[in-house]
Amino acid sequence: MEWFGRAHINFTTSPKSLGLKGKDGKETDLLEICRATVPPCQLNPLLFNGHAQTMWTATKSHGPPLHYRRKIFEADHAEFNGSFAVDFAVTDPALRDKADDTLPPRTAYFTDDELSALGSDDDRPMLVILHGLSGGSHEVYLRYAIAPLIDSGKWEACVVNSRGCANSKITTGLLYNARATWDVRQTIKWLSKTYPNRPLFGLGFSLGACILTNYLGEEGTTTPLKAAVVVANPWALHISSKMLQSSFIGHNIYQRALGNSMKALSSRHKDELDKYTNIDTAHLLSLTYLYEFDRAYQCPTWGYPTEEAYYRDASSSDALLAVRVPLLAINAEDDPIASRLALPYAEAAVNPYTVLCTTSLGGHLGWFEVGGGRWHAKPVCNFLNRMAFEVDLDSINDNNAHRERAYGNPKHGTNFDPTRRKMHVKLNK
Repeated sequence: MEWFGRAHINFTTSPKSLGLKGKDGKETDLLEICRATVPPCQLNPLLFNGHAQTMWTATKSHGPPLHYRRKIFEADHAEFNGSFAVDFAVTDPALRDKADDTLPPRTAYFTDDELSALGSDDDRPMLVILHGLSGGSHEVYLRYAIAPLIDSGKWEACVVNSRGCANSKITTGLLYNARATWDVRQTIKWLSKTYPNRPLFGLGFSLGACILTNYLGEEGTTTPLKAAVVVANPWALHISSKMLQSSFIGHNIYQRALGNSMKALSSRHKDELDKYTNIDTAHLLSLTYLYEFDRAYQCPTWGYPTEEAYYRDASSSDALLAVRVPLLAINAEDDPIASRLALPYAEAAVNPYTVLCTTSLGGHLGWFEVGGGRWHAKPVCNFLNRMAFEVDLDSINDNNAHRERAYGNPKHGTNFDPTRRKMHVKLNK
């Protein structure tokens, strides 16, 4: 039993965790690093359960101020064309004195001169961040997590905004879904080319955590990312959705709130949806719950027969099996949106590249401490700093047991590919 907000912390990983070596030559492993970088979880005792923690996120909290410059990318995928926005954190006073009223607070577009000056051969670590459903670079939970890294002066960071989010414009009828890995893939490829000496790291929240995990599974050993953290991943979307629909609070508060956020997003892009799709936008904008939105938009857009088929196909619990970079996954067991019943304990227990860290308290992207701080920022920053500055990133040693996707029974010629999906997507690697 938790006492005055003190949450229990558990770690799940393979019996033989991924072998690593410090830059000082000392042998270690991924589990040891995670245990050392995840601090005790002491939360505000007045927010005593997952509902209280989650609902408190709706209060007006300014959070750490971060400034961004926005770059618009034209998608390089033939089938999923269109544009998307990436916001780069900036600390240069010359770049922080502007803001565009059409964008989120403290955000402005790069000027043409600034865009032409992008790129360097420095070796500062670069963090690629994915936000939650209908969010963006302005989200408070995101800024709490990355502000210490940016303020330290040792990190660079950018946020890949899902199409249409954070006041970005769409130029086709495509928004995004939980399988929408192509924009983050393109961004990472661009960063690798533009900053060839920077080690790249990933960080995802909620739906963005699902997208990032799917990306990591699809890429396997070929991703340029050196390590990643995913926070409050819903993992098995069909389970989390059913759990929300099965309770009064889940259905009438969370499903309604999530549905309203997607309805508002669709309303902002109604002209494009009317122009480029056959979606009945009048019907779409009359809906109330998230699963109704997914049925009315995601299914016809991506060809799924039902929202349940979409949820099963877009879930990232199987993709976790194919991750081949050090990954710390953080979830609260009392999260009412990313249900405890969806947590991939079994998958984490067979992949030495992953550690699933669960706290008994915290809600969905809550983890509020006394005084308003957010606990999740501490393990995120600690882990990333440890991996970037203290671990020899070329020292991975798992005896090659999991280098390739090797699930199945060779004796009978069977094979299981964790990233094989029913929605066939050419990756454009």
